[in-house]
Amino acid sequence: MAFITHSLKNAAFDAIARFVLVACVCLLLAPRPSAAAPTEITQLRVERADDGVYLSANVRFDVPAVVEDALLKGIAIFFVVEADIYRDRWYWTDPRVASAARTLRLAYQPLTGRWRVNIVSGLITSSSGLRATLNQNYETLPEALSAIQRLSRWKIAEVSEIEADANYALELNFRLDLSQLPRPFQIGVAGQRDWTISAQIKDQLRLTPAGVEGAK
Repeated sequence: MAFITHSLKNAAFDAIARFVLVACVCLLLAPRPSAAAPTEITQLRVERADDGVYLSANVRFDVPAVVEDALLKGIAIFFVVEADIYRDRWYWTDPRVASAARTLRLAYQPLTGRWRVNIVSGLITSSSGLRATLNQNYETLPEALSAIQRLSRWKIAEVSEIEADANYALELNFRLDLSQLPRPFQIGVAGQRDWTISAQIKDQLRLTPAGVEGAK
Protein backbone atom coordinates (compact mmCIF):
# COMPACT_ATOMS: atom_id res chain seq x y z
CA MET A 1 0.00 0.00 0.00
CA ALA A 2 2.85 2.35 0.86
CA PHE A 3 4.53 1.52 -2.48
CA ILE A 4 1.35 2.36 -4.42
CA THR A 5 0.90 5.65 -2.54
CA HIS A 6 4.53 6.58 -3.18
CA SER A 7 4.15 5.81 -6.89
CA LEU A 8 1.01 7.90 -7.16
CA LYS A 9 2.79 10.85 -5.51
CA ASN A 10 5.70 10.53 -7.93
CA ALA A 11 3.33 10.38 -10.90
CA ALA A 12 1.47 13.47 -9.69
CA PHE A 13 4.75 15.34 -9.17
CA ASP A 14 5.95 14.42 -12.67
CA ALA A 15 2.66 15.60 -14.17
CA ILE A 16 2.89 18.95 -12.39
CA ALA A 17 6.52 19.35 -13.41
CA ARG A 18 5.67 18.66 -17.07
CA PHE A 19 2.80 21.17 -16.92
CA VAL A 20 5.06 23.88 -15.46
CA LEU A 21 7.73 23.13 -18.08
CA VAL A 22 5.25 23.35 -20.95
CA ALA A 23 3.78 26.57 -19.55
CA CYS A 24 7.24 28.15 -19.31
CA VAL A 25 8.10 27.16 -22.87
CA CYS A 26 4.81 28.61 -24.12
CA LEU A 27 5.50 31.88 -22.36
CA LEU A 28 8.98 32.08 -23.86
CA LEU A 29 7.74 31.34 -27.38
CA ALA A 30 4.62 33.47 -27.26
CA PRO A 31 4.82 36.64 -29.37
CA ARG A 32 5.40 39.74 -27.30
CA PRO A 33 4.18 43.22 -28.19
CA SER A 34 6.99 45.39 -29.45
CA ALA A 35 8.04 48.20 -27.15
CA ALA A 36 6.90 51.63 -28.19
CA ALA A 37 9.58 53.86 -29.63
CA PRO A 38 10.82 56.45 -27.12
CA THR A 39 9.62 60.01 -27.42
CA GLU A 40 12.19 62.08 -29.28
CA ILE A 41 12.64 65.76 -30.14
CA THR A 42 14.22 66.23 -33.57
CA GLN A 43 14.99 68.98 -36.09
CA LEU A 44 15.37 71.57 -33.36
CA ARG A 45 15.93 75.09 -34.68
CA VAL A 46 15.93 78.42 -32.83
CA GLU A 47 15.87 81.67 -34.78
CA ARG A 48 16.38 85.27 -33.76
CA ALA A 49 14.11 87.62 -35.70
CA ASP A 50 13.42 91.33 -35.41
CA ASP A 51 10.37 90.76 -33.24
CA GLY A 52 11.48 87.85 -31.07
CA VAL A 53 13.03 84.41 -30.74
CA TYR A 54 11.25 81.53 -32.48
CA LEU A 55 11.57 77.78 -31.97
CA SER A 56 10.77 75.02 -34.45
CA ALA A 57 11.03 71.28 -33.81
CA ASN A 58 9.39 67.91 -34.36
CA VAL A 59 8.38 65.59 -31.54
CA ARG A 60 8.24 61.92 -32.43
CA PHE A 61 6.12 59.60 -30.31
CA ASP A 62 3.65 56.76 -30.66
CA VAL A 63 0.23 56.73 -29.05
CA PRO A 64 -0.10 53.50 -27.02
CA ALA A 65 -3.25 51.43 -27.52
CA VAL A 66 -4.55 52.24 -24.02
CA VAL A 67 -4.24 55.97 -24.66
CA GLU A 68 -6.00 55.70 -28.01
CA ASP A 69 -8.74 53.63 -26.39
CA ALA A 70 -9.27 56.36 -23.78
CA LEU A 71 -9.51 58.95 -26.57
CA LEU A 72 -12.11 56.90 -28.41
CA LYS A 73 -14.14 56.74 -25.21
CA GLY A 74 -14.31 60.53 -25.11
CA ILE A 75 -11.47 61.33 -22.70
CA ALA A 76 -9.44 64.34 -23.83
CA ILE A 77 -5.65 64.09 -23.65
CA PHE A 78 -3.42 67.08 -22.88
CA PHE A 79 0.20 67.62 -23.87
CA VAL A 80 2.44 70.35 -22.47
CA VAL A 81 5.52 71.85 -24.09
CA GLU A 82 7.77 74.20 -22.11
CA ALA A 83 10.81 76.15 -23.27
CA ASP A 84 13.28 77.94 -20.99
CA ILE A 85 16.31 79.95 -22.09
CA TYR A 86 19.27 80.32 -19.72
CA ARG A 87 22.22 82.60 -20.18
CA ASP A 88 25.61 80.99 -19.66
CA ARG A 89 27.37 82.41 -16.59
CA TRP A 90 30.63 80.81 -15.51
CA TYR A 91 30.82 82.36 -12.04
CA TRP A 92 27.33 81.44 -10.79
CA THR A 93 24.21 79.49 -11.69
CA ASP A 94 22.80 80.27 -15.12
CA PRO A 95 19.89 82.74 -14.86
CA ARG A 96 16.70 82.03 -16.75
CA VAL A 97 16.06 84.93 -19.07
CA ALA A 98 12.96 83.74 -20.92
CA SER A 99 10.25 81.14 -20.53
CA ALA A 100 7.27 80.00 -22.61
CA ALA A 101 4.69 77.24 -22.37
CA ARG A 102 1.99 75.78 -24.56
CA THR A 103 -0.80 73.28 -23.89
CA LEU A 104 -2.19 71.06 -26.63
CA ARG A 105 -5.52 69.31 -26.15
CA LEU A 106 -6.45 66.29 -28.27
CA ALA A 107 -10.00 64.95 -28.27
CA TYR A 108 -12.20 62.66 -30.35
CA GLN A 109 -15.70 63.76 -31.34
CA PRO A 110 -17.89 60.63 -31.60
CA LEU A 111 -20.82 62.41 -33.25
CA THR A 112 -18.75 63.61 -36.19
CA GLY A 113 -16.01 60.97 -36.11
CA ARG A 114 -13.41 63.73 -36.26
CA TRP A 115 -10.45 64.69 -34.10
CA ARG A 116 -10.05 68.13 -32.55
CA VAL A 117 -6.84 69.88 -31.49
CA ASN A 118 -6.85 72.97 -29.27
CA ILE A 119 -3.60 74.88 -28.86
CA VAL A 120 -3.49 77.07 -25.77
CA SER A 121 -0.86 79.63 -24.90
CA GLY A 122 0.51 78.87 -21.43
CA LEU A 123 -0.47 76.21 -18.93
CA ILE A 124 -4.08 75.34 -18.14
CA THR A 125 -5.16 75.84 -14.54
CA SER A 126 -8.50 75.54 -12.80
CA SER A 127 -8.89 79.32 -12.94
CA SER A 128 -7.66 79.93 -16.48
CA GLY A 129 -9.67 77.25 -18.25
CA LEU A 130 -9.26 76.46 -21.94
CA ARG A 131 -8.21 79.68 -23.62
CA ALA A 132 -7.73 78.25 -27.08
CA THR A 133 -5.71 80.32 -29.51
CA LEU A 134 -6.10 77.78 -32.30
CA ASN A 135 -8.80 75.18 -32.91
CA GLN A 136 -8.62 72.71 -35.75
CA ASN A 137 -10.53 69.57 -36.75
CA TYR A 138 -8.95 66.57 -38.48
CA GLU A 139 -10.35 63.51 -40.20
CA THR A 140 -7.87 61.00 -38.76
CA LEU A 141 -5.79 60.55 -35.62
CA PRO A 142 -2.44 60.68 -37.52
CA GLU A 143 -3.42 64.05 -38.96
CA ALA A 144 -4.31 65.40 -35.53
CA LEU A 145 -1.07 64.04 -34.04
CA SER A 146 0.92 65.72 -36.79
CA ALA A 147 -0.40 69.10 -35.63
CA ILE A 148 0.68 68.31 -32.07
CA GLN A 149 4.08 66.88 -32.97
CA ARG A 150 5.13 69.82 -35.14
CA LEU A 151 6.29 73.02 -33.44
CA SER A 152 6.55 75.68 -36.13
CA ARG A 153 7.97 79.13 -35.35
CA TRP A 154 6.77 79.21 -31.79
CA LYS A 155 7.71 82.51 -30.15
CA ILE A 156 9.53 81.74 -26.91
CA ALA A 157 11.19 85.09 -26.09
CA GLU A 158 11.21 88.78 -26.86
CA VAL A 159 14.19 90.39 -28.59
CA SER A 160 14.81 92.57 -25.53
CA GLU A 161 15.34 89.45 -23.39
CA ILE A 162 18.19 88.10 -25.52
CA GLU A 163 21.60 89.61 -26.24
CA ALA A 164 22.88 88.86 -29.72
CA ASP A 165 26.50 88.21 -28.70
CA ALA A 166 25.83 86.07 -25.59
CA ASN A 167 25.77 82.29 -25.23
CA TYR A 168 22.61 80.56 -24.11
CA ALA A 169 21.24 77.15 -23.20
CA LEU A 170 17.80 75.98 -24.17
CA GLU A 171 15.76 73.54 -22.10
CA LEU A 172 12.81 72.11 -24.01
CA ASN A 173 10.33 69.73 -22.37
CA PHE A 174 7.43 67.85 -23.94
CA ARG A 175 5.11 65.61 -21.92
CA LEU A 176 1.66 64.12 -21.63
CA ASP A 177 -0.01 65.94 -18.73
CA LEU A 178 -1.77 63.36 -16.56
CA SER A 179 -2.97 66.06 -14.15
CA GLN A 180 -5.53 67.18 -16.74
CA LEU A 181 -7.21 63.77 -16.89
CA PRO A 182 -10.46 63.21 -14.94
CA ARG A 183 -9.62 62.67 -11.27
CA PRO A 184 -10.74 59.01 -11.04
CA PHE A 185 -8.85 58.25 -14.24
CA GLN A 186 -5.61 59.74 -12.86
CA ILE A 187 -5.56 57.16 -10.07
CA GLY A 188 -5.89 54.28 -12.51
CA VAL A 189 -3.10 55.35 -14.86
CA ALA A 190 -0.60 56.61 -12.28
CA GLY A 191 2.70 54.83 -12.74
CA GLN A 192 1.71 53.02 -15.94
CA ARG A 193 4.48 53.15 -18.53
CA ASP A 194 2.00 53.28 -21.41
CA TRP A 195 0.92 56.69 -20.16
CA THR A 196 4.45 58.08 -20.03
CA ILE A 197 5.07 60.23 -23.10
CA SER A 198 7.86 62.72 -22.44
CA ALA A 199 11.08 64.04 -23.90
CA GLN A 200 13.61 66.68 -22.91
CA ILE A 201 16.45 68.53 -24.57
CA LYS A 202 18.91 70.74 -22.73
CA ASP A 203 21.87 71.92 -24.70
CA GLN A 204 24.07 74.90 -25.41
CA LEU A 205 23.14 77.00 -28.39
CA ARG A 206 23.79 80.31 -30.03
CA LEU A 207 20.81 82.08 -31.50
CA THR A 208 21.00 82.54 -35.23
CA PRO A 209 19.32 85.07 -37.52
CA ALA A 210 15.98 84.01 -39.01
CA GLY A 211 16.37 81.93 -42.12
CA VAL A 212 19.81 80.58 -41.14
CA GLU A 213 19.84 76.78 -40.86
CA GLY A 214 20.72 75.21 -37.51
CA ALA A 215 20.61 76.49 -33.97
CA LYS A 216 22.00 73.65 -31.94
